[in-house]
Amino acid sequence: MRLFTVSDLHIDHTENLTWLKQLSRSDYTDDVLILAGDIADEAALLRWSLQHLAARFKKVLFVPGNHDLWTIRSEREPSFDKFAAIQAMCRDADIGMQAYRFGATLIVPLLGWYDQSFGVPSRQLRAAWMDFRACNWEGRDDDEVSGLFDAMNPEPDTAGAARVVTFSHFLPRIDLMPDSMPSKYHYLYPVFGSLRLERRLRALGSSMHIYGHSHLNRRVRIDGVTYINNAFAYPTEARIAAKVLLQLNAA
Repeated sequence: MRLFTVSDLHIDHTENLTWLKQLSRSDYTDDVLILAGDIADEAALLRWSLQHLAARFKKVLFVPGNHDLWTIRSEREPSFDKFAAIQAMCRDADIGMQAYRFGATLIVPLLGWYDQSFGVPSRQLRAAWMDFRACNWEGRDDDEVSGLFDAMNPEPDTAGAARVVTFSHFLPRIDLMPDSMPSKYHYLYPVFGSLRLERRLRALGSSMHIYGHSHLNRRVRIDGVTYINNAFAYPTEARIAAKVLLQLNAA
């Protein structure tokens, strides 16, 4: 039994959908997949994707990303209602949003949203970032949304686990972005994640954390934790994304 991860499939892009449709029906039936969010914003397409992956893996574990919570296609229904619908989709497809034992490893999904951990959104960012128009948090600000998702996170019993692996869609710390990132993109950092996630994974004793959202494939070790991003990303982002399932090793 192997452990794989991918995030940011964005299958509303035809090339990405084609890749997903061609995924083997037989190669992964004994394996576990960590699916770290941003699959599709259209509910029917997201449902199909979850069912499609559940039929190919022994177990799929999932947290939604920001695109999954968009409601711009459904007359801006409340995004927490969309989240409840996603939870129902996962139950129907037997996809896990709770802690899961993988041999001696405990895998823990962490829900989240960005807040002001990484800075205050500028006027430029508020005008450019689609979430501010495509999500409907019914008057709640980002810090309130982040806090509500954080409060939903489990506090599983880690006794007996040789290691803990956590995953989220959003970044738990902004220094996961490389120093080489051009400064013209730094204005995006306030919508990249939340330190609430970092506090959660540290409290759980995680030795590996999987994240998505940045579309920048990366593996880095910081203060005893290995952080990994394996985003499939947009078709135009082949230079920064490997566009494969990544098998995670035991370390």
